[in-house]
Amino acid sequence: MKVIIAEKPSVGREIARVFGANTKREGYIEGKGYTFTWAFGHLLQLAAPQEYGYYGWSVQNLPMLPPKFKLSIRKVRTKEGLVDDPGVKKQLDIIKALFDEATEIIVATDAGREGELIFRYIYYYLKCKKPFKRLWISSQTDAAIKDGFRNLKPGSDYDTLFNSAHCRSQSDWLVGMNATQALSLASGNKGVLSLGRVQTPTLAMICARYLENRDFKPETYFQVAIFPDKDGQSFKAIADKNFKTREEAQAVFDGVGPTGNIASVEAKPRKEPPPLLHDLSSIQQEANKKKGFTADQTLGILQNLYEGKLVTYPRTGSRYIGDDVFAQVPGLIAGLTEHSDFGKQATVLADAKLSKRSVNAKKVTDHHAILPTGEKPWQLSPDQQAIYDLVAGRMLEAFHGDCIKEITKITITSGHKFIASGTVIRTAGWRAVFNDPEDDKKDEDNAALPKVTQGEDLPIKEKTILEKQTKPKALYNEATLLKALETAGKEIEDEELREAMKAGGLGTPATRAAIIETLLTRNYILREKKNLVPTPTGLAVYQVVKDRRIAQAELTGSWEKRLEEIRSGASVNEFQEEIKAYTREITQELLRSGKAVVLQPA
Repeated sequence: MKVIIAEKPSVGREIARVFGANTKREGYIEGKGYTFTWAFGHLLQLAAPQEYGYYGWSVQNLPMLPPKFKLSIRKVRTKEGLVDDPGVKKQLDIIKALFDEATEIIVATDAGREGELIFRYIYYYLKCKKPFKRLWISSQTDAAIKDGFRNLKPGSDYDTLFNSAHCRSQSDWLVGMNATQALSLASGNKGVLSLGRVQTPTLAMICARYLENRDFKPETYFQVAIFPDKDGQSFKAIADKNFKTREEAQAVFDGVGPTGNIASVEAKPRKEPPPLLHDLSSIQQEANKKKGFTADQTLGILQNLYEGKLVTYPRTGSRYIGDDVFAQVPGLIAGLTEHSDFGKQATVLADAKLSKRSVNAKKVTDHHAILPTGEKPWQLSPDQQAIYDLVAGRMLEAFHGDCIKEITKITITSGHKFIASGTVIRTAGWRAVFNDPEDDKKDEDNAALPKVTQGEDLPIKEKTILEKQTKPKALYNEATLLKALETAGKEIEDEELREAMKAGGLGTPATRAAIIETLLTRNYILREKKNLVPTPTGLAVYQVVKDRRIAQAELTGSWEKRLEEIRSGASVNEFQEEIKAYTREITQELLRSGKAVVLQPA
């Protein structure tokens, strides 16, 4: 008998349906010579400190460095304290009985780092020695499931993926458990002050930006604006430099004559290539910006759409597809010609040459970018429809043509040099899909400029002095924080350069939403309208750790890069020893400096 194990009951039942198996048992389904069972996400976790003999919270126990990690059943809180989850224990017993009878095991947990970890922890906890194969698919459609089962991979192909996941799990335990206990004990405050390998540098980024914003001293500066007129069309031109004092601005203002001379006219076309397809992080940013969804909400809706066969695997970190998937794109586009919002652009693309900017098999990691599957959406909630449309619309944008703009710069002299600039879209290209206003037009003075020629004089209808103030960097919201986490805090606008730096980002696309939610749960940050701001507790912790390596985004980013290298076969032992050495260092640092944490009374 072959046993197929999925990550969730809903996925296990769906795979069983595809096989035509329908005999329901407790904790599994059987039929057609197969048995289909499931986990409930993580059934097992690395054991708590007391299971290694580290009883209570004591400085004498630190640093806690178990010689060998143990696995423990997921816990639930009861009146008696934390106990093994009885539902998990029952399901593990069912899985063990099925594994004992199996001739072969087929792993159908989510095809990614955490999915691999979920299965391997079960496999090793049950001391199973049976051979297993891996189902590796990017969508839950019937066709994808059937094709995946025709092309099962040897389980050993994913040993390095498990190594990477296991190292991530161990490093989070070592750094999190030791740093949390060290800071909590040293501070003497009643309660837990949680620290973590990824959550602490994320907190540090939010706090640093908040303090920079709060302590920013705005500086006043002045601009001089003139409004020349061309055949009844007035437009705005600004002096080519800003002035520190009103007196300087007044001198320029007084020197403006009744006319301005067109010194030069530059009109340059600019091609704006289509955006790359969405990965999880980019769609979370887009959904937060356009719809106000949290990263966690977006992930939950995407997972629901994935299990409903409407989109491909959502927890991907890639924004590219290979040529094999590209071959299916014309059919996916054709499936959108009846869409109420995108139908017109889908029809345009049906006969057009498609852009291949998002086509590069070498840049596809475990899974390709998120795409619609081609299945017709049916009875979606408004939130589901909104996220589905972001996936479908981005697909149309990504394979559309360039947006062609004309950037015009007019230089005018009238006692001083003034500049007028404006952008005109000549060919909308990919921007026609959502018909969004351009992001870069927000600060533009002129939507369109009149046709003028060098040498002509225009009457100046109006002139004015503008008083302005310098502004601080904006507080982080979820969209801008997710963007910053991709590059460990480095501010990079260029899409492809950001892609290249992803390996050294903070966390992974699949874990960043959970990190934000953890900081909220710990009462380290809160949502203030759309912004993420630290609480007094979060700031108090930050003040102690800000100069420590645990708060440095670059350090954690380099670890994330190492985990990816382990996925490619790099040494596990080297990374583990490095993490242990760092754990000793940070524990001692926090025991010394933790006394400085001052929490405001609740």
